[in-house]
Amino acid sequence: MASPISSRDKYYILRVSSSSLSAQEQFNEILSQIRVLNQMSRLSSSSIVFVRLFISDVANQLQYLPEDQPDYALSIIGQAPLDGTKVAALVYIMQGVTVNRVTDNTVAVTDGGVTHYWTTQVQFSGQNSHEQTVSIFNDYIAGLQSCNMSLLNNCIRTWFFVHDVDHNYLGVVNGRNEKFAEQGLSTDTHFIASTGIGGEPTLPSSLVQMDAYAVDGVPSSDVHYLYAKSHLNCTAEYGVSFERGTYVDYPDSRRVFISGTASIDNRGRVLYEGDIIAQTERALENIEVLLAEAQTDFSNVQYLLVYLRDVADYAIVKEQLIKRFNDTIPFVILQAPVCRPKWLIEMECVAIR
Repeated sequence: MASPISSRDKYYILRVSSSSLSAQEQFNEILSQIRVLNQMSRLSSSSIVFVRLFISDVANQLQYLPEDQPDYALSIIGQAPLDGTKVAALVYIMQGVTVNRVTDNTVAVTDGGVTHYWTTQVQFSGQNSHEQTVSIFNDYIAGLQSCNMSLLNNCIRTWFFVHDVDHNYLGVVNGRNEKFAEQGLSTDTHFIASTGIGGEPTLPSSLVQMDAYAVDGVPSSDVHYLYAKSHLNCTAEYGVSFERGTYVDYPDSRRVFISGTASIDNRGRVLYEGDIIAQTERALENIEVLLAEAQTDFSNVQYLLVYLRDVADYAIVKEQLIKRFNDTIPFVILQAPVCRPKWLIEMECVAIR
């Protein structure tokens, strides 16, 4: 279990103690860690608000999870932890908040005059990934509107987990582009920080699964978008629509949401094809420049999610991260192909200042 980073908002990366445990034992251990965190947090007037479980075999492992719906927002995605275990977790705890379930998919977290909305596990059956993505957005937009919010004004962050990303990502891109244009998101307004990555949805008929985070009660003047033009280009230049990063000035802190970031330059080109070490360093460099634009750095980063295409790259990437950060930043390395085959690695993070 990682140590808490911030005295008010705490992120944990939870791991299983041994890969030799049975699947049931591994899930029991992770769920026990979450329960202990929940009990400890309540003693300090805190609450778990979001949990994402990374599991190695969706078809066989959902049976190890409780059927009861938790109080917090729960995201489950098929992305195998590459340390040889079957499950890992990202847990987010906030202090002094009220947590309410709005719908089966959405939890509202009230923090003073600000309300945070975590929506998870949005997925539909459909003929293809384009059709499913449009349905996902229609459902999410309707949910926002029921809370007097909109995609344009309130959504801060999305995650798209795509089955067979090499073949289905284009449908996600086209569906997102269509819904963004319809909702007034463009290069003249803004897009949304996002990760689009390989992962297995929990429904066998789904090709796409989405999580999202929205906020109400923060003025638009306190929401800012990151570009890092010395290192990165506008994503619309190669036909996609997301922001490289977004930072929000809340009453108590600045929080920086860095999108999935890979080894890319400011012309949209993949750098260091076939070289996992160089791609890792470039991705970290790109993140560092984005953080600097938000007046933050890696000392403010709460965790790293690291996505690899090739499991054989695990040991060398882990070594690089430990050498770079000396265990100061919790991270988990997952098997999850990036949206372009030539990208071997992608990372995302949240920083709080």
